[in-house]
Amino acid sequence: MENSFNQFDNDRVLIAQSTEAERVEFYKKTYAHVAGGVLLFIIFEFLLLQSDALVNFMLSMTQGYKWLLLLGGFMLITNYAESTALRTTDKNLQYMAYAGYIFAEAIIFVPLIAIVTKFMGGEGMALLQQAGIVTLTLFAGLSSIVLITKKDFSFLRSAMTIGFFIAIGLIVAGTLFGFNLGLWFSVGMCALAGGSILYQTSNLVHKFTTEDYIPAALGLFASLMLLFWYVIQIFLDRD
Repeated sequence: MENSFNQFDNDRVLIAQSTEAERVEFYKKTYAHVAGGVLLFIIFEFLLLQSDALVNFMLSMTQGYKWLLLLGGFMLITNYAESTALRTTDKNLQYMAYAGYIFAEAIIFVPLIAIVTKFMGGEGMALLQQAGIVTLTLFAGLSSIVLITKKDFSFLRSAMTIGFFIAIGLIVAGTLFGFNLGLWFSVGMCALAGGSILYQTSNLVHKFTTEDYIPAALGLFASLMLLFWYVIQIFLDRD
């Protein structure tokens, strides 16, 4: 996610040009909002899973072209939420965009979490806990690399764009022709998610202003959830 408005607002200070205290405060706010997003996602997911009708409907949407329609709708919501958070300085609108995106993530996760928890029982809960620990560990490690080294990973943007288009093509082909993308696809998507975390964290250091902690958190949260999805898939394929 690229910051598109800070260059037009002279009252805003780029993180790269701010004081050490301002940078630390910005990082605290950003990661607090990421943590808040994770907590809100868990609440949304818990409430959504209480409805058997919704769970059954979402499971039915994973079949054939319906899954492609669902993914397409999710991508539209993602683009709208990101563009809204970036193009406005109104904190209320930014929070609404962030909350809306978190809810969309919770919806898209319903069939996967339902399969793991409702059909695998206690083993499913253990799998989710393990996947969560692995995801958070990788996220923290990758973010630390950027925050410590201050390296600019913006060069990853082109490679990630190509990678995501290839991934979308494979998902469409797999859905239409009924073949399983398998373990190595999930590994490749984890690598893409890792690259996205590096890129988004790099934006924290080099692209955003001191007031952009909400869009910054949204970008990091999106990368975190992508990584979580495919870490779960790897655990499922392993079992």
